[in-house]
Amino acid sequence: MFEIREVIDQPLSADELAVRYRSMRDDPCFANVPGKLELDAWGRVLMSPPSAYHGRVQANLAHKLKADPGGHVITEAPIATPLGLFLPDVAWASASFISAHGAEVAFSRAPEICVEVVSATNSVRELEEKRTAYLGAGADEVWIVYPQSRRLQFFRAEGLLPCSRYAVDLADVFA
Repeated sequence: MFEIREVIDQPLSADELAVRYRSMRDDPCFANVPGKLELDAWGRVLMSPPSAYHGRVQANLAHKLKADPGGHVITEAPIATPLGLFLPDVAWASASFISAHGAEVAFSRAPEICVEVVSATNSVRELEEKRTAYLGAGADEVWIVYPQSRRLQFFRAEGLLPCSRYAVDLADVFA
């Protein structure tokens, strides 16, 4: 177990972030906080309350990804990375990923696909940080979804892709 430092003098490790997240998750004071809660690399709590349309796009994406019978869809899956503990809006994980990491409170590795649905509170810097964090933690692809302009971007470690390498029918995601 990790000892809580009196003063944080350097970014927390992914393991320390996972311990903090587990503790926060089990704290009744956080039980009814609306929106998802994330931690940055310094252990600060980040909140992003979503809109109803954001939730609808998130649900549509989860439904589309669920069509692949070889994997599992997870909404707001906690992933401990060296850059922070983040919860992509939607993630797709293979059966082998779930077999290896399914019991973890906060995943120590990112599932194959991590999807961020952009909110009005997101900044370009934050989205780049999350993309870097998910790819650095082992995600095969990161999708950034822009509900207002109805566009999607797909990234792998080598950069922006013209389309996803996964055969997912993304028609009507913005319906």
